[in-house]
Amino acid sequence: MRTLAVLPIKNFTEAKQRLETVLTPGPRRALAEAMFSDVLTALRRSHAVEDILVVTRDNGGQQIAGGHGALVLDDEEPGHNPAALLGVQYALEHEYDRVLLVPGDCPMLDPRELDSLIARAHETPSALIVPDRHGTGTNALLLTPPDSLAPAFGPDSRDRHAANAEAAGTTAEVIEVASLELDIDTPEDLDVLRATLETMHGGAAHTRGMLSQMLRSRA
Repeated sequence: MRTLAVLPIKNFTEAKQRLETVLTPGPRRALAEAMFSDVLTALRRSHAVEDILVVTRDNGGQQIAGGHGALVLDDEEPGHNPAALLGVQYALEHEYDRVLLVPGDCPMLDPRELDSLIARAHETPSALIVPDRHGTGTNALLLTPPDSLAPAFGPDSRDRHAANAEAAGTTAEVIEVASLELDIDTPEDLDVLRATLETMHGGAAHTRGMLSQMLRSRA
């Protein structure tokens, strides 16, 4: 089955504003771009993902996406869910069997775990819901077919996606994926990311390098 990965990306200049207490605008943008690059790298290494689509108006984001061989689509209105829906519509128009909606700020994404997740999508229509580390948000949706569930990301979206799937007659399953649990929005998230990277060899090369550069600049 053909799987399209979709990344809705906001303007990097406006990204990660909840990190403003620990990072100035320049480093926040650089970190967002580094995490985005790591997600793209993981998606490219996945055997189950056929194509990658990035939905964004950000020129820098479009250039990074193109450098990774991703398709690019301009978003038409602000907001994560409208951008995700554009990706779903693209998948339908180009006859993909499944769509994987993933964020650009999960730099620990492991392509092997991603392949295992996609291999679990057997039923149609179905929605595999991947929660964040708090268990309340949604960090990824795997939809078979692409329009089996309308994206409804945001606070408490895990339960909302499950309820909406039931109402739509779509089989829903919540599946924890370790490398997709950690999205970086707050200073606490950033601390968890740093601690996690210290315990690992390799992985998240762009983000790892950017955080090291930030530490050196403060020394």
